[in-house]
Amino acid sequence: MEPIRVWIVEDDPDWLRGLSDYLNRQNDIEVRFASGSPQAVREALQGSGGRPEADVVLMDIMLHGAPDGIALAEEAALATGASVIMLTSLEEKDFILRSFQAGAIDYRVKSDFEALPEAVRAAARRLSAISPQAAERMREEFRRLKRIERELEVRKFRDLVTPSELEMLELIDRGYSQSQIADKRFVSIRTVKNHVNNILRKLRSGSSKEAARQAKEMGLFGEESGGGPKREDT
Repeated sequence: MEPIRVWIVEDDPDWLRGLSDYLNRQNDIEVRFASGSPQAVREALQGSGGRPEADVVLMDIMLHGAPDGIALAEEAALATGASVIMLTSLEEKDFILRSFQAGAIDYRVKSDFEALPEAVRAAARRLSAISPQAAERMREEFRRLKRIERELEVRKFRDLVTPSELEMLELIDRGYSQSQIADKRFVSIRTVKNHVNNILRKLRSGSSKEAARQAKEMGLFGEESGGGPKREDT
């Protein structure tokens, strides 16, 4: 049986040498290329005689102080068709999602080097499951992106709706009808209707209740006071 052909891209020469020796001691794994130079990697990927031979690429995310491994991961995957496993000695959470977007199939912390041979075997069989560390980092990244998305939505909502209109939405959410809002705010029912129509136009919402629900879910209302009126259609 042919050994699994592995490339290692790592800028720490001692770690590169140690990992190469460790993997080469495995009966079914052979390190075909090992370098810490992005230029040397790109030259090897270009090759001189066709498609470079690699089944699995172990790619350090940080190379000489920069996350160049992310771009190299994509280039390696495209040039060799190999499965790419990202390596790091730190926990660069911001780079994990980008690594998977670049084509990596797994993410491993260097300190757990004893698990690398089996990770290489799984990757070569295309059966690689995302490691628990990688899965957790991805979940954290997705949660972070979700928080950012929500903050942008809230900011956009606040930019569109005036404080007075937001107060009106809160009254709608508490069950006040348009006539009750007019009485409470000492304005005409026509003024309330104009405000509501203006809110719906700016938010592109289908109804005032829907707009009020959206504002409430964003946490834009103050503490609700009890004893609101029975809900009526607005």
